[in-house]
Amino acid sequence: MARESIRNKVTITEIARQAGVSVPTVSRVVNGRSDVSPETRARIEDLLRHHGYRRKPSAPGDRAALVDLVFNDLDSPWAVEIIRGVEDVAHAAGVGTVVSAIHGASGSARQWMTNLRARASDGVILVTSVLEPRLHEELRRLGVPLVVIDPAGSPSLDAPTVGATNWAGGMAATEHLLGLGHRRIGFVAGPPRLLCSRARLDGYRAALEGAGVEVDDALIVPGDFYHQAGFDGCNTLLDLAGPPTALFAASDQMALGAIEALRRRGLRVPEDMSVVGFDDLPEVRWSSPPLTTVRQPLADMGKLATRTVLRLALGEEPASPRVELATELVVRASTAAPAV
Repeated sequence: MARESIRNKVTITEIARQAGVSVPTVSRVVNGRSDVSPETRARIEDLLRHHGYRRKPSAPGDRAALVDLVFNDLDSPWAVEIIRGVEDVAHAAGVGTVVSAIHGASGSARQWMTNLRARASDGVILVTSVLEPRLHEELRRLGVPLVVIDPAGSPSLDAPTVGATNWAGGMAATEHLLGLGHRRIGFVAGPPRLLCSRARLDGYRAALEGAGVEVDDALIVPGDFYHQAGFDGCNTLLDLAGPPTALFAASDQMALGAIEALRRRGLRVPEDMSVVGFDDLPEVRWSSPPLTTVRQPLADMGKLATRTVLRLALGEEPASPRVELATELVVRASTAAPAV
């Protein structure tokens, strides 16, 4: 314990002495500046990690009044919805939000960790991303709480998680199409590494099996939640000897990509094929036709994650270690009975 206390009290001056550099050089690394050679930066970062160095808030006992929101990337409108929810709660609590994208790369994740160590944080909200075990352990050592939205892989992180009822949403979307009379229903999947993707696929399968419809694996094509995957997946399904009469895409962006693929082939939605998405992004109510989709409460997920991480920052326990908020089927004009 005494040794740990000494490590936590290490100064920039001592780090500079051990690294054989000047104090301003260490300061530049701590503040995330780029004007330090890679070799020197790596040496200093190793010492910072070894000593558990973290810039403290200005007064003893003060909180940082900052929450870190970390995405794998920011190339999707659903990220904006989550940010909106986080900002609502953080602003009301007088807390700032630092938004970062680590792009799935260990180098950018380590740089983010260096920046966080330098400025302090009341907590981290991680969205559909994976932290290296070493970085997760470093968060724990620094006493920074972690909450995960839409965890990737199995929920092995020792952290509360916030998600949506993806299985129920996938089932509801498929049951809607079955209720209209469709029996050949294509599915464009999301990234298999994500729990939410696998749950949506499982809901699709469960609905078909519950209706006595055989699951045809040829009607299930891979995707990644983005427009191009929906476009390509729809074309793959249309090229089958027996193409589907309806398509369920595991994200709204893929559904819009599928609609574009149909348009380029001279096919109409829903007359020639019904299309259902997942998310209920603001743009889909203005698509042509307006998209039937499964609404997941993205902003509410951001709000709950922020309340949870702020609660953890105060030393309180979360209300539940894993929470799933309800999804809802929203029926618009992109679905209809199959053509006779």
